Amino acid sequence: MILPKFKDEIPIPPVIKPRRKNHLSTYYKVKMTQFKQSLHSELPETTVWGYEGSYPGPTFEVESGERVYIKWSNNLPPTHLLPIDHTVHGAHKDVPDVRTVVHVHGASVEPDSDGYPEAWFTNGFEQVGPYFRKKVYQFDNNMRACTLWYHDHTLGITRLNVYAGLAGFYLIRDQRERLLNLPNGKFEIPLIIQDKTFNKDGSLYYPTQPRKPVPELETSIVPEFIGDTILVNGKVWPYLNVEPRKYRFRLLNGSNSRFYNIKLDSSQLIYQIGTDGGLMEYPIGVQEIMLSPAERADVIIDFTNLEGKNVIMINDAPTPFPSGIAVDENTGTVMQFRVTLPLSCIDTSVIPANLVPLLKINEQIASKKRYLYFKENTDKFGRPLMLLNNQHWDDPITENPKLGATEIWYIINASPDSHPIHIHLINFQIIDRRDFDVEKFNKEGIIQYTGPSTPPELQERGWKDTVRANPYQVTRIIMKFGPYTGLYVWHCHVLEHEDYEMMRPYIVIK
Repeated sequence: MILPKFKDEIPIPPVIKPRRKNHLSTYYKVKMTQFKQSLHSELPETTVWGYEGSYPGPTFEVESGERVYIKWSNNLPPTHLLPIDHTVHGAHKDVPDVRTVVHVHGASVEPDSDGYPEAWFTNGFEQVGPYFRKKVYQFDNNMRACTLWYHDHTLGITRLNVYAGLAGFYLIRDQRERLLNLPNGKFEIPLIIQDKTFNKDGSLYYPTQPRKPVPELETSIVPEFIGDTILVNGKVWPYLNVEPRKYRFRLLNGSNSRFYNIKLDSSQLIYQIGTDGGLMEYPIGVQEIMLSPAERADVIIDFTNLEGKNVIMINDAPTPFPSGIAVDENTGTVMQFRVTLPLSCIDTSVIPANLVPLLKINEQIASKKRYLYFKENTDKFGRPLMLLNNQHWDDPITENPKLGATEIWYIINASPDSHPIHIHLINFQIIDRRDFDVEKFNKEGIIQYTGPSTPPELQERGWKDTVRANPYQVTRIIMKFGPYTGLYVWHCHVLEHEDYEMMRPYIVIK
C-alpha cells in the first residue's frame, strides 16, 4: 500500500511544561499511554504508544546545569501492540509482556536514572525489574547545549517499544549558544526520522518471522527491521511550509535499523553546526549527512532566494548499510520543504564562522586501551546473533573503567555491516578508522592493518555518543569516564541487535 507523498503538514512536537519549577529544581511527570493518531490523512488512525498522548513524545527544553526531576509512569495496557519473541533473553515468559524504562540518550546522569535495561516497571509500578531503584529520575544536565533524545530501553523489547512510538527530543540549552544568534523560535525545528510499515487497516506492521522463518517458533526476532514508509515527526512523507530564510533543524535518526544518507534534491549545501554532543568548532557546508540509528546532526538550511520553490529531502543509504538493498522511490524520499510563506520579519540570524572551541583529547593521556570486537554468530535456531566480544548480556562484566580515567576503545568490526555503537554516560571523540585483515583476525585474533588510518569524517568531528563502526575496520574512540560511578551499558543501536544480546553492561569504578 503506497500512500501519496507530501499530503500532510509536518507536526512539531509540543514542548512539555513542568509540573513545578523553582530556583532549585524542575519537576516533570510523564505518562506513557496507548492512543490512536493519524499518521497520514489517507490511512485509518493508527494505534500507537507515546509519552503524554503524543507520538513522538513532547520535547524537553532544559537549561545546562538545571536540576530536573522526571517521574516516568507506565499507563499502558497489559497486552503488547507487537509480536514478542519469548526466546529473547530478558523477554522470557517469566516477565510481564508490557514493561518500560526510559533512557535519555546522550545524557550524563547517575546510574539509577539512566534507564538501565533491567530497571523496567509495569503499569502503576505493580511489577519492577531487578535493577529498579526509584520512580523519580534525577538529571543534573551538567552538559553543554546539545540535542539529546529519550526513548524506551527495556531489555528484550526495546525494538518493539520504540517502534510503537516511545521516543522524543530532549534539548539542553545554554547562554553561549544563545549568543551565537542561530535561527531560533519557530525557525528551529526538531525532526525525528523513522521508517514503518502499515497494514491495510492503518495498524503498525512488525514482522513475526525473519525472511528465513524459524518453523518451531511462533514469533522470532528478525535480524533488522526495515520499513517501506518514511515518517518525520510521526507523519508519513510530510511537507513543511517555510519562509525564504535560514532554519535550524535538529535531525535525529530514530529508526530501529535503517541508516539515512540525507541530501537535498536542490543540491544546495546543508550547514552542519553540531554533532550528538553539541556544537562543533565551526560550521561545515556538506552535500550529504550520514545518520546511523540514534545519531543526531544539528544543521542550518538556507531557503533565502528560493521563494515559490519546493525542496525535497532525500535519502540514498542502502539497507543494511553499506552494501544492502538500495532505496526505492519511497524509501529514498524523506520530506518536502515548500518555500511558500511570506517573510514574517527580516532574517538577522547567522551561520557563525566559529561556534565553540573543541579541545581534542590527547591520546598520550589514555591510561588504557580496550580491544572490543564483534562478528556474526548464529544461535541454536540458526538465526544471526551478534555478540560484543563474544559475550552475552549476562556474562561477567569485563569493562570497568576508573572514574576520571581516559581510555581508547578499539572497536573491531569483523562483520559485513556497519553498526552504530553507543556508550551510555559519556561523550567521546573519534580518532580514526582503519582497514584490517579480517581473515587473519578471525583465525589468529591478531590485528594486521591493511591500509592507512583515515580520520573521522568532517561531520563527525565533534563530541559523539554514537559511532558508526564500519565493516572490516577498526574504529578508535577516546573518552574520559565520569562524572558518576556505577553501572551503565554500551551496545549496538540497531535495536534488533541490541535486543538480541548485542549489548553489554559496564561499570565505572572509584
